[in-house]
Amino acid sequence: MKSGFVNIFGKPNAGKSTLINALVGEKMAIVSPKAQTTRHRIKAFLNKPNEYQVIFSDTPGIIDPQYKLHEHMMSSVKSALEDADIALLIVDANDNLEEIDGIFQRLRLKVPGLVVLNKIDTAGNGRLALAETFFADKPYCKKIVKISALQKIHLNKLLDAILSLLPEAPAFYSEDDLSDLPTKFFVSEMIREKIYLLFGDEIPYHTAVLINEFKDREEIVKIQADIIVQRDTQKSIIIGDKGKMIKQIGTLARTDIEQFISKKIFLELFVKVRPKWRDNDLQLKEYGYK
Repeated sequence: MKSGFVNIFGKPNAGKSTLINALVGEKMAIVSPKAQTTRHRIKAFLNKPNEYQVIFSDTPGIIDPQYKLHEHMMSSVKSALEDADIALLIVDANDNLEEIDGIFQRLRLKVPGLVVLNKIDTAGNGRLALAETFFADKPYCKKIVKISALQKIHLNKLLDAILSLLPEAPAFYSEDDLSDLPTKFFVSEMIREKIYLLFGDEIPYHTAVLINEFKDREEIVKIQADIIVQRDTQKSIIIGDKGKMIKQIGTLARTDIEQFISKKIFLELFVKVRPKWRDNDLQLKEYGYK
């Protein structure tokens, strides 16, 4: 049997979360068009009993930290570097290759690196050939695989490349598990995803979600969550005129959560103001970032 940690690295919006969802076949990581949607290291397991267990890790896009929240995000990247058996180095084929190379060089990989050229369905004329030539002789590049995570193109080729490099080992986790994270974490992420989808550039980056109550009853799960913002004006925007926006967040999140846990839910949302929470160690810990 083969088993090991396959950790995904790259710039924001390269398609890391879309890829991990496509590989595992479940929505394990939230996705939005905005950069820095992923804030945590999210492990997701792909199991084939008695053959392999691939432990994928989605990591935050690599950035220069500006807040303590960003520092936490980059520490997740560091921890993923330390336990990786294989590194998936994901590249948007339309992006600046020199900039991406600088990021990958700074990782200083000690394990095989698979350069994954993503978004081949939208790659500009000649970009794939250019990217292949560019990365082929890089010291961190063991092999190049071209895919589209969104369209699920060539994912079997990528999995074959991963399995060829994965070490022989027993499974680290139960073959019935999809992740080592609790259900409450995924619930909070699904609520946060709707904020990224519904609001402009500022609001999502000032927002956190805290699950205060998760009661699993016989016929329904009762969930109460706080949406944390930094200013009163942001609270007003999240709530919206006559509560229109917070109702929309709840409606969209409820659909995803019920599908994820296969049970009806009652979802209650409140908005709380916590000034400068992104730089407050105690609040970051309370919201699950430490």
